[in-house]
Amino acid sequence: MRSGLVQLCVIDPKGGMEFARGAGLFTAFAADRTEQTLELLRGLVKLMDGRTQLLRGHTRTHTPSVEDPLTVVIIDELAALTAYGTDRKIRAEVDQLLGLLLSQGRAVGITLIGAVQDPSKEVVSLRQYFTVRVGLRLTESNQTTMILGQAARDAGAVCDEIPESTPGVGYVMVDGTAEPQRVRAFHVTDDDIDYLVTHFRPPKRRRLPRRPDTASSQG
Repeated sequence: MRSGLVQLCVIDPKGGMEFARGAGLFTAFAADRTEQTLELLRGLVKLMDGRTQLLRGHTRTHTPSVEDPLTVVIIDELAALTAYGTDRKIRAEVDQLLGLLLSQGRAVGITLIGAVQDPSKEVVSLRQYFTVRVGLRLTESNQTTMILGQAARDAGAVCDEIPESTPGVGYVMVDGTAEPQRVRAFHVTDDDIDYLVTHFRPPKRRRLPRRPDTASSQG
Protein backbone atom coordinates (compact mmCIF):
# COMPACT_ATOMS: atom_id res chain seq x y z
CA MET A 1 0.00 0.00 0.00
CA ARG A 2 2.78 2.41 0.87
CA SER A 3 4.26 2.03 -2.62
CA GLY A 4 0.86 2.51 -4.25
CA LEU A 5 0.67 -0.96 -5.84
CA VAL A 6 -2.35 -1.94 -3.71
CA GLN A 7 -5.42 0.11 -2.82
CA LEU A 8 -8.04 -0.79 -0.23
CA CYS A 9 -11.75 -0.09 -0.54
CA VAL A 10 -13.72 -0.93 2.60
CA ILE A 11 -17.44 -1.24 3.34
CA ASP A 12 -18.44 -1.43 7.01
CA PRO A 13 -22.26 -1.45 7.22
CA LYS A 14 -22.19 -1.12 11.02
CA GLY A 15 -21.55 2.59 10.78
CA GLY A 16 -17.78 2.18 10.61
CA MET A 17 -17.43 0.70 14.10
CA GLU A 18 -14.92 -1.97 13.07
CA PHE A 19 -12.86 -0.29 10.36
CA ALA A 20 -12.96 3.49 10.83
CA ARG A 21 -9.73 3.50 12.82
CA GLY A 22 -7.85 2.33 9.73
CA ALA A 23 -9.50 4.77 7.32
CA GLY A 24 -6.17 6.45 6.61
CA LEU A 25 -5.18 3.34 4.66
CA PHE A 26 -8.28 3.29 2.46
CA THR A 27 -8.84 4.71 -0.99
CA ALA A 28 -12.59 4.55 -0.37
CA PHE A 29 -14.63 3.90 2.78
CA ALA A 30 -18.39 3.41 3.07
CA ALA A 31 -20.01 3.04 6.48
CA ASP A 32 -23.70 2.62 5.68
CA ARG A 33 -26.12 0.22 3.98
CA THR A 34 -27.53 2.61 1.40
CA GLU A 35 -26.35 5.29 -1.03
CA GLN A 36 -22.75 5.61 0.14
CA THR A 37 -22.18 1.90 -0.29
CA LEU A 38 -23.99 1.81 -3.63
CA GLU A 39 -21.85 4.67 -4.94
CA LEU A 40 -18.69 2.79 -3.97
CA LEU A 41 -19.85 -0.46 -5.58
CA ARG A 42 -20.91 1.38 -8.74
CA GLY A 43 -17.49 3.02 -8.90
CA LEU A 44 -15.78 -0.35 -8.56
CA VAL A 45 -17.82 -1.80 -11.42
CA LYS A 46 -16.95 1.21 -13.55
CA LEU A 47 -13.28 0.69 -12.68
CA MET A 48 -13.62 -2.97 -13.66
CA ASP A 49 -15.27 -2.11 -16.98
CA GLY A 50 -12.58 0.45 -17.77
CA ARG A 51 -9.77 -2.00 -17.06
CA THR A 52 -11.48 -4.65 -19.19
CA GLN A 53 -11.57 -2.28 -22.15
CA LEU A 54 -7.90 -1.34 -21.71
CA LEU A 55 -6.72 -4.96 -21.48
CA ARG A 56 -8.92 -6.33 -24.26
CA GLY A 57 -6.78 -7.56 -27.13
CA HIS A 58 -3.52 -6.93 -25.25
CA THR A 59 -3.34 -9.31 -22.30
CA ARG A 60 -5.52 -11.55 -20.16
CA THR A 61 -3.70 -10.72 -16.94
CA HIS A 62 -3.74 -7.48 -14.99
CA THR A 63 -0.33 -6.39 -13.69
CA PRO A 64 -0.59 -3.98 -10.73
CA SER A 65 1.11 -0.62 -11.11
CA VAL A 66 1.05 2.68 -9.27
CA GLU A 67 -1.26 4.02 -11.98
CA ASP A 68 -3.50 0.93 -11.93
CA PRO A 69 -3.06 -0.89 -8.58
CA LEU A 70 -4.43 -4.15 -7.30
CA THR A 71 -7.78 -3.22 -5.76
CA VAL A 72 -8.81 -5.13 -2.63
CA VAL A 73 -12.43 -4.67 -1.53
CA ILE A 74 -13.29 -5.66 2.06
CA ILE A 75 -16.93 -5.97 3.10
CA ASP A 76 -17.65 -6.59 6.77
CA GLU A 77 -21.04 -8.11 7.67
CA LEU A 78 -21.90 -8.88 4.05
CA ALA A 79 -25.36 -10.05 5.12
CA ALA A 80 -26.28 -6.49 6.14
CA LEU A 81 -26.19 -5.63 2.43
CA THR A 82 -27.49 -8.82 0.83
CA ALA A 83 -30.14 -10.10 3.23
CA TYR A 84 -31.02 -7.75 6.07
CA GLY A 85 -31.41 -4.43 4.28
CA THR A 86 -34.94 -3.04 4.39
CA ASP A 87 -35.00 -1.57 0.87
CA ARG A 88 -35.56 -4.31 -1.72
CA LYS A 89 -34.44 -2.10 -4.59
CA ILE A 90 -31.13 -1.37 -2.91
CA ARG A 91 -30.62 -5.05 -2.04
CA ALA A 92 -31.27 -6.03 -5.65
CA GLU A 93 -28.73 -3.54 -6.99
CA VAL A 94 -26.16 -4.57 -4.38
CA ASP A 95 -26.58 -8.21 -5.44
CA GLN A 96 -26.17 -7.25 -9.09
CA LEU A 97 -23.03 -5.18 -8.49
CA LEU A 98 -21.46 -7.79 -6.23
CA GLY A 99 -22.22 -10.49 -8.79
CA LEU A 100 -20.42 -8.51 -11.49
CA LEU A 101 -17.39 -7.88 -9.28
CA LEU A 102 -17.14 -11.47 -8.05
CA SER A 103 -17.55 -13.06 -11.47
CA GLN A 104 -15.41 -10.66 -13.51
CA GLY A 105 -13.27 -8.53 -11.21
CA ARG A 106 -10.43 -10.91 -10.39
CA ALA A 107 -9.17 -11.01 -13.99
CA VAL A 108 -8.61 -7.25 -13.94
CA GLY A 109 -7.07 -6.97 -10.49
CA ILE A 110 -10.13 -6.48 -8.27
CA THR A 111 -10.37 -8.87 -5.31
CA LEU A 112 -13.36 -8.99 -2.97
CA ILE A 113 -13.25 -10.21 0.64
CA GLY A 114 -16.58 -10.69 2.41
CA ALA A 115 -17.16 -11.55 6.09
CA VAL A 116 -20.36 -13.22 7.32
CA GLN A 117 -21.65 -14.86 10.47
CA ASP A 118 -24.37 -16.86 8.72
CA PRO A 119 -23.00 -18.56 5.57
CA SER A 120 -26.34 -19.94 4.36
CA LYS A 121 -27.37 -19.54 0.74
CA GLU A 122 -30.33 -17.42 1.81
CA VAL A 123 -27.93 -14.88 3.31
CA VAL A 124 -25.03 -15.16 0.85
CA SER A 125 -26.57 -16.10 -2.47
CA LEU A 126 -23.26 -15.47 -4.29
CA ARG A 127 -21.06 -17.61 -2.05
CA GLN A 128 -20.07 -19.95 -4.92
CA TYR A 129 -18.09 -17.07 -6.46
CA PHE A 130 -15.71 -16.83 -3.48
CA THR A 131 -12.75 -18.98 -4.57
CA VAL A 132 -10.92 -18.87 -1.23
CA ARG A 133 -13.00 -19.64 1.86
CA VAL A 134 -12.06 -19.35 5.50
CA GLY A 135 -14.07 -20.87 8.32
CA LEU A 136 -13.38 -19.87 11.92
CA ARG A 137 -15.11 -21.38 14.96
CA LEU A 138 -18.73 -22.21 14.14
CA THR A 139 -21.62 -23.53 16.19
CA GLU A 140 -23.09 -26.10 13.78
CA SER A 141 -21.52 -28.82 11.64
CA ASN A 142 -23.59 -27.93 8.58
CA GLN A 143 -22.11 -24.41 8.62
CA THR A 144 -18.69 -25.91 7.93
CA THR A 145 -20.16 -27.69 4.93
CA MET A 146 -21.78 -24.46 3.71
CA ILE A 147 -18.47 -22.62 3.78
CA LEU A 148 -15.83 -25.21 2.94
CA GLY A 149 -17.80 -28.09 1.43
CA GLN A 150 -18.48 -31.63 2.64
CA ALA A 151 -15.15 -32.92 1.32
CA ALA A 152 -13.27 -30.42 3.47
CA ARG A 153 -15.18 -31.46 6.57
CA ASP A 154 -14.54 -35.13 5.79
CA ALA A 155 -10.84 -34.25 5.48
CA GLY A 156 -10.78 -32.81 9.01
CA ALA A 157 -11.92 -29.20 8.69
CA VAL A 158 -14.26 -29.31 11.69
CA CYS A 159 -14.91 -25.64 12.42
CA ASP A 160 -17.68 -26.53 14.87
CA GLU A 161 -15.15 -28.41 17.03
CA ILE A 162 -12.67 -25.54 17.39
CA PRO A 163 -12.55 -24.74 21.13
CA GLU A 164 -13.22 -21.28 22.51
CA SER A 165 -9.76 -21.36 24.06
CA THR A 166 -8.11 -21.04 20.62
CA PRO A 167 -9.47 -17.81 19.10
CA GLY A 168 -8.32 -17.13 15.56
CA VAL A 169 -8.01 -20.80 14.59
CA GLY A 170 -9.75 -21.75 11.37
CA TYR A 171 -9.56 -23.71 8.14
CA VAL A 172 -8.91 -22.47 4.61
CA MET A 173 -10.15 -24.11 1.42
CA VAL A 174 -8.98 -22.90 -1.99
CA ASP A 175 -10.84 -23.84 -5.17
CA GLY A 176 -8.91 -26.45 -7.11
CA THR A 177 -7.20 -27.95 -4.05
CA ALA A 178 -8.12 -31.18 -2.31
CA GLU A 179 -7.08 -30.53 1.28
CA PRO A 180 -8.11 -27.78 3.71
CA GLN A 181 -5.38 -25.96 5.62
CA ARG A 182 -5.55 -25.26 9.35
CA VAL A 183 -4.50 -21.69 10.15
CA ARG A 184 -4.48 -19.22 13.00
CA ALA A 185 -4.88 -15.46 12.74
CA PHE A 186 -3.23 -13.14 15.25
CA HIS A 187 -5.07 -10.54 17.31
CA VAL A 188 -4.87 -7.00 15.90
CA THR A 189 -5.04 -4.24 18.52
CA ASP A 190 -5.93 -0.58 18.06
CA ASP A 191 -2.24 0.23 18.53
CA ASP A 192 -1.38 -2.14 15.68
CA ILE A 193 -3.87 -0.36 13.43
CA ASP A 194 -2.47 3.04 14.38
CA TYR A 195 1.03 1.81 13.50
CA LEU A 196 -0.14 0.58 10.09
CA VAL A 197 -1.86 3.88 9.34
CA THR A 198 1.24 5.83 10.34
CA HIS A 199 3.78 3.76 8.45
CA PHE A 200 1.88 2.31 5.47
CA ARG A 201 -0.42 5.13 4.42
CA PRO A 202 -0.83 5.27 0.60
CA PRO A 203 1.26 7.93 -1.14
CA LYS A 204 -1.79 9.78 -2.41
CA ARG A 205 -5.56 9.57 -2.39
CA ARG A 206 -7.23 8.26 -5.52
CA ARG A 207 -10.83 8.62 -6.53
CA LEU A 208 -12.76 5.73 -7.98
CA PRO A 209 -14.62 6.51 -11.21
CA ARG A 210 -18.27 7.37 -10.80
CA ARG A 211 -20.89 5.12 -12.34
CA PRO A 212 -24.31 6.69 -12.94
CA ASP A 213 -27.19 5.05 -11.14
CA THR A 214 -30.10 3.60 -13.09
CA ALA A 215 -32.25 6.71 -12.86
CA SER A 216 -29.59 9.12 -14.09
CA SER A 217 -28.47 6.81 -16.89
CA GLN A 218 -32.02 6.61 -18.19
CA GLY A 219 -32.53 10.36 -17.99
